[in-house]
Amino acid sequence: MRVLVTHAGGAFGQVLTRALCAHAAVESITAVDARALRVKDPKVRTVTLDPREAAPAGLVADHDALVHLPPVPNDVEGAAQNVEAAVRPAHKLFQAAHAANVRRLVHVSSAAVYGAAIHAHEGSPLKPHAHFQYAREQAHLEQLLAIDLPHCVRLRPHLIVGPHADARVKRLLRQPFYPRLPEPQPLYQCVHEDDLAGAVLLALASDARGAFNIASEDSFSLRDAIRRRHLLALPLKPERARRLLDFAQRRLRSPLDPAWLPVAGETLLVNCRRAVTELGWRAAHSALDALATT
Repeated sequence: MRVLVTHAGGAFGQVLTRALCAHAAVESITAVDARALRVKDPKVRTVTLDPREAAPAGLVADHDALVHLPPVPNDVEGAAQNVEAAVRPAHKLFQAAHAANVRRLVHVSSAAVYGAAIHAHEGSPLKPHAHFQYAREQAHLEQLLAIDLPHCVRLRPHLIVGPHADARVKRLLRQPFYPRLPEPQPLYQCVHEDDLAGAVLLALASDARGAFNIASEDSFSLRDAIRRRHLLALPLKPERARRLLDFAQRRLRSPLDPAWLPVAGETLLVNCRRAVTELGWRAAHSALDALATT
C-alpha cells in the first residue's frame, strides 16, 4: 500500500508516519508538510509543501490511500474567519484523490465537532463551539465529505495525548492552577497517540466508511488531571485564570490561548461502540494512563 499523509510534520503526523513505516502492508509513505519531518526511514519520501495553501492534488495519483491530518489550530478564537475558504484545499484534495481512484480515504477530524455533549454517537448533531474555529472547520469539511465522498472514513478523536502530544496540551497539564468550575466538574475523554495511529491503520485495512468516534472509555476532569501532577494546584476563578493565561500569552509567549477556557467548561463525552464493532478498535490506554505519559 502506498500512502499519502498530509501535515505529516505535526506531533501526531510523525507518530502516524512511524506506525505506517512499521506496518508490513505499507510499501511507501509520501509525507507532505511545510515543516521538516524527523522520521528517517527508506519507506518515507518527504514533500515540503503547506497543504493549506496548495493542495498536493498532483501527488495523489500514484497512491492507494490518502490520510488527511488537519493542521494544528493556532488558537480557538476566529469566528469571523471564513470556514468555507479554510477547508477548500482539503476538500479539493479529497476530490482529486477520488478522481485518481485512490482506494482508501481517511480524514482525521475531531470530537470537538459535537461541541458540548454526553455520550455523543456518530449520528449526533454537529454543534461545534461558536468561537472554536478549528472545530467549525472540521465540522464543515466532514459535512462536505459525507455528501461528496460517503465512503471516506472520518475519524473523530478526542484530545490526543501521549509522549509526543502537542506542546499546548503539555503546557496545559503543567499549569499549577485550574479554573474553579461549578460542580459537577465538566468531563472529557482523550486518546493516546498510539491508539489513534492504530485506528488509522485499521481504517486503511478495512472496508469501513463514514464517521467513527475514537476515545478512551474512561473520563476525567481538568481539575483532577492537574491535581495528579501538582500537589499544591491552585483553584482560580475562571475570570482570573483567563487574565493569567492572557498575560502569559502576550508577555511570555505562552502557546496557551485563554479562549480555551469556555470550551474547557463544557462536558464532551463520546460513544465509541461503532469503532469497536466495525473497525475492531479498542483503546489500549486508559485516560489516566494516557495522560500520565504526556
